[in-house]
This record gives sequence, structure tokens and C-alpha cells, in this order.
Amino acid sequence: MTKLEELTTKCSPNWCPGCGNIAIWAAFKNSAVKKGWDNTNTALVAGIGCHGHILNFTKITSLEGLHGRPVPVATGIKLANNRLNVFAFTGDGDCLGEGGNHFVHACRRNHDINVFIHDNAIYGLTTGQTSPTSPHNYKSKSTPQGNPDYPINPIAVAIASGATFVARAYAGDIQGTTDLMIKANEHKGISILDILQPCVTWNKEQTHDFYRANTYYLGGDYDVKNKEAAFKKSLEWGEKQIPIGVFYEVDEPSYESQIPQVKENPLVDNNPVRKDLTDLFEEFV
Repeated sequence: MTKLEELTTKCSPNWCPGCGNIAIWAAFKNSAVKKGWDNTNTALVAGIGCHGHILNFTKITSLEGLHGRPVPVATGIKLANNRLNVFAFTGDGDCLGEGGNHFVHACRRNHDINVFIHDNAIYGLTTGQTSPTSPHNYKSKSTPQGNPDYPINPIAVAIASGATFVARAYAGDIQGTTDLMIKANEHKGISILDILQPCVTWNKEQTHDFYRANTYYLGGDYDVKNKEAAFKKSLEWGEKQIPIGVFYEVDEPSYESQIPQVKENPLVDNNPVRKDLTDLFEEFV
């Protein structure tokens, strides 16, 4: 049983007051307490950005890697020890800009990891430049006359790339985000959770008020196994039409379940076989 105080580190959060990262952090800790995630069964990875500080404030074994590279590190950890719950925290720039290729191929391979995108539609750590999810015509330090690009849709890209669990949360709804984090980890295969995370300092458009007024939860007769419906829902965005919840979920074999070397026993349980390669090296000298 994980206790909340056991997740506390010596580092005090230094995010801006009201930052969506604070709510994501709270939701993850709530999830860990509910499901017993701790140093014995869980590993965390983060990229570079404001989101990466979540590792400093959560006492679970973790690694902060290179910019855009948390997803391949997470897949490596899962391949080495597929008993672990593996969570990759990444920003919209980190994941969809520098790490876009890793994101697509991890979805395609269906690695059994969780990718949580802290999506504030800007590069927050470097003071508000336009990111891959910034709206068209958005004005920032890097696009003072308006963003000429059109934004990437993380939900649509994940579905198209083969992800088997694709969902969206709003950080300000801590309970809802907690529930989706738990659902994501219980899914066998890759789980993509795009978390709408307001940056109260630099993004004055996609604010808490904006999301509270314009998001709604999927429910009723919505079929999460219908890929066509999921694509259609992924394209909704605007006044009172931003869907929250699980867009798509299907059961398919995870990457790890198809690899004979790790299917039955994790690699960490296997003793390495040491071989003398002297003769081989001499052959090519």
C-alpha cells in the first residue's frame, strides 16, 4: 500500500502558481496511492521541459533524459523488465516536435507503456515559443505576427499510428485525470493520454476558464472500439466541443508479449552468458 507521504521528496514544486503541471502531479500521486505504484513496481521517465520537474517532486525511481527522448527510454525500460509499470511524461514540444518520430513508432509497435503528454500548446520552459500544438495564427515570441503552421492533433496522430488506448484529460479536473491515468495503465499496450495543461504564465488563450467552458466528457452510446468515430471525435475543437475521455481502446498484442526473450520472464531475471571473443577479434585483426 503506497502512502501519499512516501511519494514526497526534499524538493519543493517550483512551477508557477496555477500551472496545470501541479494538477497533473496531484492526479498522478492520487493514482499511485490508489493502485500501489512505488519503487518496487514502477519507473518514471521524462523529457526536457516544465513537465520534467515532476520527477523531482515524486519519490519513484526515474530518469530524465534528452529532449524528445522519453518514449524510447521508456520502451527500453519495459523491454528490460516488463513487470514494471512504466510512465513517460513528456511535453507537446518534447513529444511531438523533437520526439515525433519516437512517438509514431512506439504507437505502431504497441509497447506496453504509458505516455502522458503535458499539452500546454507552447514551449513553456523557454518562455512561451510556439510549439507543434500551438493554434494557427497564435502570436508568441517566436511568431509575433502569428503562427503560420497548423497544429498537430495528438489524438488523431496516435490513432493513425496504431495506438491501442488514446484518451484526453483536462488537468484542472484532478479526479477525472486520476481515473484516466489508472485506466491507461490497466490497458495492455501503449496508452496515450493527452492532458490539456494550461500555462498560466505564457499562454493566455488556452486557459483554465477556456477549458472549463468548452470541454465535455465522452459518454452515453459512444463506442471506444470504433476507429472511424474516434477520428471524427479527434477533429472536434472549439466552443463547447472539446471532448474529454477515452477516444479509442482496443485489445491487441503488446510488443513485449510477442518477443520470446521477454514473454515468459523479464530480461532482468536472466543471467548473462559471458563468452570469450578473443578468437573472433583476432580473426579480423
